[in-house]
Amino acid sequence: MPQPPILKIHEIFTSLQGEGLRQGEPTLFIRFTGCNLRCDFCYTRQAWEKGEDQTVEQIVVRAQDLRRDFPCEWVCLTGGEPLLQDIGGLLQALKEASLKIQVETNATQPPVYPVDWFTASPKPPEYALHPNLREAARELKLVVSEELTADICLRLCRRIPAETPLILQPESNQGWSIEKGLGLLRQVLRSGKTNVRLSPQLHKILDIP
Repeated sequence: MPQPPILKIHEIFTSLQGEGLRQGEPTLFIRFTGCNLRCDFCYTRQAWEKGEDQTVEQIVVRAQDLRRDFPCEWVCLTGGEPLLQDIGGLLQALKEASLKIQVETNATQPPVYPVDWFTASPKPPEYALHPNLREAARELKLVVSEELTADICLRLCRRIPAETPLILQPESNQGWSIEKGLGLLRQVLRSGKTNVRLSPQLHKILDIP
């Protein structure tokens, strides 16, 4: 008999989505262990390696327990990098549980399975954007780090449809990053890309998970 697929999970919790266009919506989060990048500004470094092996059934049982206390329609698969693991079986189980599915990805991996919402968040130094995500992403989110420039923003904007918004997210809501983000926003607007916004991390403002 084949063994059930095992996924390495760092944590499962409920909160409000703190980032991007879905900001403020009640959400179940499944944070995956493992990432192929090592960003200096990463605030979830503990998920690079630390986690527990879990079956799809174990994950879904835990998710449903949390939803009884905090009912929500959305689940966000984040990391780490969730697309490094085979999430097909989990996605099917989450759909059967009547959840809308968001995947937050660093955009280096192909989106093998369709979901309701892809958030593509390219990272330095390459700022790679997988070709299959260019049309699939509902939003392009860039952390306003020291490495980010207007040229990088505009290069990535040219690779996505005009209707896909660019989200500039200040690094951990730090003042210097907010100021830089405002400057980048002006430069992007002047280039003709008007579907752009500056979006601080709501969960850090509210001091919630």
